Amino acid sequence: MTTRAAIYARVSTINNGQSPEMQIRELREYCERRGWQVAGEYVDAGISGAKDRRPELDKLMADAHRRKFDVAAVWKFDRFARSVSHLLRALDKFRVLGIEFVSLSESLDTATPAGRMVFTVLGAVAELERSLIAERVRAGLRNARAKGKKLGRPRAVVDAARIGRLRSEGHSVRAIASQLGYSRSLVHKTLANAGAFSDANTAY
Repeated sequence: MTTRAAIYARVSTINNGQSPEMQIRELREYCERRGWQVAGEYVDAGISGAKDRRPELDKLMADAHRRKFDVAAVWKFDRFARSVSHLLRALDKFRVLGIEFVSLSESLDTATPAGRMVFTVLGAVAELERSLIAERVRAGLRNARAKGKKLGRPRAVVDAARIGRLRSEGHSVRAIASQLGYSRSLVHKTLANAGAFSDANTAY
């Protein structure tokens, strides 16, 4: 059965002579050498790799879910993914879908033992990076607490008397919240606390 390949190319700008043709040509030649049928070509021209959404990359991922190809081939990692974590998420999605991934410049092929090893190493590095970032955040919080800094959102100053007055005038909780710029849950809580305080005074 012929392997169906999807090739993806990207250039950040098309105004200074950059063209995806070189990437596409080399990917076509690679597929021909491997005996693969090119099932689709996806090209994002003039789009930064830092962008979260890229039309042709989004289309490629959608076609992956439709099982329109068996392998995705790119010229280089940074043409495809905006970060290591983005690359790993995409590769993991391909793995679940039974799709292999090839990066021509890095000689990565997840169908081979060496390619799977590189994928595992990348995953370990990304996990280490996440752990280091989390530890730095925790250390920063500990340092801030040690210096007496208050963490978290500052408490909102609630005008309980005004809330009670508006409620006694017949305004709804929604109207009170809208007028005073509070959330409805905060208004409900303030009224409930006021009711409990009133009950306690009555009992006393």
